[in-house]
Amino acid sequence: MIQNLPDIFKVSDLKKKLAFTFFILAVYRIGTAIPLPGVNADAIRAFFQAQTNNIFAFLNMFSGGAMKRLSIFALGVMPYINASIIMSVLQTAVPYLEKLSKEGAPGREKITRITRYATVLIAGIQGFAFTFWIESMRPPGGQPVLLVSGIGFRLLLVLTLITGTMLVVWLGEQITENGIGNGISLIIFTGIVAGFPAGLKRTLDLVKAGTISFFGLLFIGLFLLAILALTVWVEEAQRRIPIQYAQRVVGRKIYGGQRTYLPLKVDQSGVIAVIFALAFMNFPLILMQFFPNTQIAEKIRIFFQPGNPVYMIVYGILIVGFCYFYTYITFDPHSIAENLKKSGGFIPGVRPGEQTAQKIKEVMNRIILVGAVFVVFIAILPMILRGKLNLPFYFGGTALLIVVGVALDTMGQIEAQLIMRHYDGLLKKGRIRGRYFNIK
Repeated sequence: MIQNLPDIFKVSDLKKKLAFTFFILAVYRIGTAIPLPGVNADAIRAFFQAQTNNIFAFLNMFSGGAMKRLSIFALGVMPYINASIIMSVLQTAVPYLEKLSKEGAPGREKITRITRYATVLIAGIQGFAFTFWIESMRPPGGQPVLLVSGIGFRLLLVLTLITGTMLVVWLGEQITENGIGNGISLIIFTGIVAGFPAGLKRTLDLVKAGTISFFGLLFIGLFLLAILALTVWVEEAQRRIPIQYAQRVVGRKIYGGQRTYLPLKVDQSGVIAVIFALAFMNFPLILMQFFPNTQIAEKIRIFFQPGNPVYMIVYGILIVGFCYFYTYITFDPHSIAENLKKSGGFIPGVRPGEQTAQKIKEVMNRIILVGAVFVVFIAILPMILRGKLNLPFYFGGTALLIVVGVALDTMGQIEAQLIMRHYDGLLKKGRIRGRYFNIK
């Protein structure tokens, strides 16, 4: 792979796309360091130092540290993801949206426009909840977090947060259109990777302090490598259904007759199911920001603490459910069976048409369950390690799935660009099978 990397810089168009992508990601990282107007940076820092294992520390990871700094990008792309979830559900329930989804590019453009409007609405709701949360902050030193108060100032903060979210979405769309990779996923990827140096520093500080021994650090490193290898293996795993094409005689030539396969990914939904489940788990917490310092709000916060056994069970059930839901709204066995029938393809031993669709659906149900169980294991693993072993396990769970999935997809796009221009791929043997981590 390293030997083939210089080929990237031989293609001028690919170089421009990569340079544009890095430039947009740099702009995003600069934005995460710009604080909201009228906030006390020292009070924020003191507050988040005391918040090491709650949902807000988890969301801070997704925002690339923007939430911890109370940046203009503090909400990140979560409102857009929530809007995308709602639109995905409505497309299966609202006939008008279902019709739009089948109209090709014009229909998808209309759905994208509606999603953006929904993003503004959700960002406004989350922005108000965020301002209530800021006002309810109680840093250890008792310093005020907001230096200014009043309804006018609160509206200014909400407007700034909405603008920041829409700017992040726009930056992601620019990467998708003019750069390499899916923009929204790369922005989330960048935010997570940006926290790795701090996580490594915390681990080394624990080693220096004697909290973790050298052999303990070695065990953590080997464990991380094993989990990383397992994740890559599952993300690339496929169940191949053999497909046979019938022979056709046209004049003196014989067409068809070749044998191929239908590849079905074991983890078809990838990290999308985890993000969907996380959005549902966060919704009650967002609502409770409107009712701070109440008994019911405190109970909900305790229940929704990552590491709580009930939280992990509900979280796992939601992930499994969304794995099935997302797969079946993006993968239609009946449509595939119909296309195979029209092109003269069939599964050996299975009749074309409805029986082929049932066969594909049967196989999908089995492999979705395997992929969903693996995703649940990876998603709750950091909670178990932090709660039981008190390890500084930063690289894991949802972050690991996103990093691996986005890295494979981006490498797959780069490899496709190289092969299209008659260069070798990034790997000497085989091809990178990425899956676009699309949030539309």
